[in-house]
Amino acid sequence: MMRPVNARLDEHLPSDHKLSTVYRIGAGLTGLLLVVFGILGLIDRIGFFDTGGDTVLALNTNGALSVLSICIGLLLFAGMVIGGSFASTLNIVLGVLFIASGFVNLALLDTKANFLAFHMPNVLFSFVVGVMLMWFGMYGRVGSALPHDNPYWRARHPEQAAREERARTSAVRPIGRPA
Repeated sequence: MMRPVNARLDEHLPSDHKLSTVYRIGAGLTGLLLVVFGILGLIDRIGFFDTGGDTVLALNTNGALSVLSICIGLLLFAGMVIGGSFASTLNIVLGVLFIASGFVNLALLDTKANFLAFHMPNVLFSFVVGVMLMWFGMYGRVGSALPHDNPYWRARHPEQAAREERARTSAVRPIGRPA
């Protein structure tokens, strides 16, 4: 019998669970990349809303994009420090925002509303980083074949998890000992 899954993305994940490492490394490396990009953009003293075509690490930038990159990078660092479900959820949310930003800025290319000075490489970078962050955040949390010891699988299938736990504990009970 098929039942709807009533899982929420903010379910508890023990802070020492091995999945937390994936979320933390993903958030930390992406955050580091964005902070470096932002700092290099600010060092070049590019105008805040300049759309003149100044590039840093092969991406077009201006002061506003540099500051935004540093802020998002620091937010990802916070996710790395906190870890667990927070880092996972943060990665998913920021991944969706990066993809949305790619579409919005794609529509704004070659218009006066392109105040972040995006060019096509920036749009592609937004898509790639968005997919990467979503993958980091969803790793081990979303899928059709999660292992039964996964905390997200256990939260989505509490009755079956309880049966498996009872079977496991009764299997390790010494013979001849009453329950």
